[in-house]
Amino acid sequence: MDLLWVPLVWLFHLFQKLVIALFSPKTPKPHQSLLGPRVAVIGAGLSGVSGAAHCIGYGCDVMIFERHPRDGLGGIWAQVNENSGLQISSVMYRFHPARIIEEIEKVWHRYGLEGKTVFNTPVTTVRRKGAKWTLNDGEQGSFDGVIAAIGTCGDPKMIHLPNQEAFGGVIEHSSRLDGTDFIGNRVVVIGGGASAVEALEDATDKGASRVDILPRSDKWLIPRNPIIDALLSLNIFGYENWLAWIPEWYLKNFFYRDLKDLVPAKKGLFESTPMCNDAVLDQIRHGQAEWLRGDPIEYTGKGILFNHRDRGVPKGGPGKREIVEADIVIYATGFRRPDLHFLPDDVFSPPYQPPAWYLQTFPPQYPTLCALNSNFVNAIGTVGHVHIGIYTRLLLMFLLDRSTIPSQKSVKRWIDTTRWMKKRAPTRAFDFFTYGEMFLWFAECILMSPRRWKWVPFVFLGWGYYADQPRPRMMNSI
Repeated sequence: MDLLWVPLVWLFHLFQKLVIALFSPKTPKPHQSLLGPRVAVIGAGLSGVSGAAHCIGYGCDVMIFERHPRDGLGGIWAQVNENSGLQISSVMYRFHPARIIEEIEKVWHRYGLEGKTVFNTPVTTVRRKGAKWTLNDGEQGSFDGVIAAIGTCGDPKMIHLPNQEAFGGVIEHSSRLDGTDFIGNRVVVIGGGASAVEALEDATDKGASRVDILPRSDKWLIPRNPIIDALLSLNIFGYENWLAWIPEWYLKNFFYRDLKDLVPAKKGLFESTPMCNDAVLDQIRHGQAEWLRGDPIEYTGKGILFNHRDRGVPKGGPGKREIVEADIVIYATGFRRPDLHFLPDDVFSPPYQPPAWYLQTFPPQYPTLCALNSNFVNAIGTVGHVHIGIYTRLLLMFLLDRSTIPSQKSVKRWIDTTRWMKKRAPTRAFDFFTYGEMFLWFAECILMSPRRWKWVPFVFLGWGYYADQPRPRMMNSI
């Protein structure tokens, strides 16, 4: 197997280098003039740095605003453990196989963003003044467009359980596990999402004698397999419909198998973001871990007093009280979600408030404002992938060619139509989507307006606009 895997990995790396050479935005020359529109980027995480790099590569000037000091470059990836990564198979991710934070640093330097980033600068206001945008009352000048790339994960979120002083063990957040000594210790993980399964893997890999996961709610698990993950993301309907039983049946019978009790009782696969992990079920089968559905009540001297619920019983429902012994308790309770409070008040006006925006990213009133990776709720797909470039290039298309800007009426019609098409969904229309649905949105955006057709190579491939031109110079073939 190893002999087969080595050449496959080598071929993938070669393919990745080819893709980067063909589709990455141009690296600017030293002291090159940037003649395009000026864009403000809020947030120096993966999305912010990637969006800024695209702007620079196509000749647009940028200013990145980051609320943290210099060590906050990378956003959430600067706050997590050294071995943290995405749940999806790494071959589906742009930075395979390197550490994500290291690659963000490389992109930041490669596109000359050091001199275009201001740290320790939280954005408090974004306001429209005439044809321009100002941030923080104009302290950094005016901008033609704004990318709000604050993401969905902010500071670590902790919960409080009573009687904590009675517990004599170690208490940590799942993002702060570097250096934790797991060898021979019993570990309890409070939470049942992506952070929990990552903490489980970390603890078992580092020698924990046993790991118990205490989730309050159920989530689907899917394999960390690029083919299966890609197929699931191709559900262009973007919601739990009558065809969903097919992948759900496959997962129950060929992935969960003897552990069907862990399948969510009342939640379909296409209702919330699933966890992508192969190891958890095998670790449960081998007795290294146990999945205990229920509610943590309080600490005891030995661990956690816990209300153990049966499958299908809701949070806080009846169950059996038991003590789960622990030497280390890990809060896998996620991160506080940053909010877009600094944007103009009218973008929050119902019924077109977040996340119900055009392509889930552009508020109807302001198509030159892009909430990049900051407005999503649940999805099946990937992050840090091609959609960052596509959303950024859509924004640049609107800035470079005003004839392509959609009217507020047409944007609201698109939102209403999407709601109507997903009216049978168990969630609200914009609370869940798939990568397949997102690309259908992109196609609709371009094809529904003939004035955007010439921009197809630029929006989808990054071709056709050159950074050394004062105005967009389209390819001769267009």
